[in-house]
Amino acid sequence: MEILKKTLNENDPELFNIIKNEKLRQKRGLELIASENFTSLSVLQTLGSCLHNKYSEGYPGQRYYGGNEYIDEVERLCQQRALETYGLDSDKWGVNVQPYSGSPANLAVYTGVVEPHGRIMGLDLPDGGHLTHGYYTEKKKISATAMFFESLPYKVNPETGLIDYDQLSTLAGLFKPKLIIAGISCYPRDLDYKRFREIADQNNSFLMADMAHVSGLVAAKLAPNPFEYCDIVTTTTHKTLRGPRAGIIFYRKAGEEKYDLESKINQAVFPGLQGGPHNHAIAGIATALKQAQSPEFKEYQQQVKLNAKTLAKELADRGYSIVTGGTDNHIVWVNLRPAKLDGSRAERVLEEISIACNKNTVPGDTKPLNPGGIRLGTPALTTRGLKECDFQKVAEFIHRGKVIILHFFKTKL
Repeated sequence: MEILKKTLNENDPELFNIIKNEKLRQKRGLELIASENFTSLSVLQTLGSCLHNKYSEGYPGQRYYGGNEYIDEVERLCQQRALETYGLDSDKWGVNVQPYSGSPANLAVYTGVVEPHGRIMGLDLPDGGHLTHGYYTEKKKISATAMFFESLPYKVNPETGLIDYDQLSTLAGLFKPKLIIAGISCYPRDLDYKRFREIADQNNSFLMADMAHVSGLVAAKLAPNPFEYCDIVTTTTHKTLRGPRAGIIFYRKAGEEKYDLESKINQAVFPGLQGGPHNHAIAGIATALKQAQSPEFKEYQQQVKLNAKTLAKELADRGYSIVTGGTDNHIVWVNLRPAKLDGSRAERVLEEISIACNKNTVPGDTKPLNPGGIRLGTPALTTRGLKECDFQKVAEFIHRGKVIILHFFKTKL
């Protein structure tokens, strides 16, 4: 059994070298992907811990395997910290920390609350929404949420890039969705949860916030609080929260007839969609949530927002079209169509000069694989210590990349 005692370098040097190269890429490049971050040492330590070895189907105190005394402690601690981080009363809110990521978390909510072929409404993907909010095209249902549930997207105003709440209200009145999703993947502005709540109440709909992108900002009280108005809140735990890659579901507890969510959501997660939870990831969530309660974390989130505003302004000053004209969060959404460019070419060339971003649809796009823009985000580089003056340089590097793109593809402005 000597093989079990060898390090990765000794046991599998080929894989070790690939990982070493990826670490070098992360260190030397500019990570501007809005959904990425560099997590802490303590989170990485949990992910490589003995917790990975344990199977624990079920919930604390109700497992289908023995030997889960300490696993129960980990999960209960994570649940407690999740509620504390967002200032929630445990008598009014419950939380499930077992989803493997944000997409499974959303699917669990739909499965438990909406039920098959029930109706949902989410922000359309080209307008800044996420695949799991029910995306489909004229030719194909792309996301499983569109396959298994009836989806009707709402849109942004094509001129301002801002969510058209009046249109949402009209469509919801006709469609009568079981669930309305207030969530984003690329939208750079704060959401009006109060307006979402009014529309949901008018149609007897549940309101779910997908705060995956802004969960760190919400924890730091630097973004609108979805818990004030929503019935359910889902989130990933990486991105701005800077934890491991995992998911959380918050739900209002029983007290009114409407809120029979606890058993529905928990049973949808397990045994409905998942088996044994990833205990090492749950521990990573727990320690990330402890960090999110610190003054240092709030200072970090303040800098994330300052850096995003700086990046948006610097790019706008260089003639770039910024969707919605700016940002309220960590996202800068750039429309390259006016410059006669597209996101695919921009992403490819910027990667060649060690700037990592992602191609992204912009309002009006119909072909996700050939989108008209790019999405930029500031969490990862802010974790590395960059401030406003540094992002002025980052904007200049991006602009130089555009010049290379135009030369390489011989595109005229």
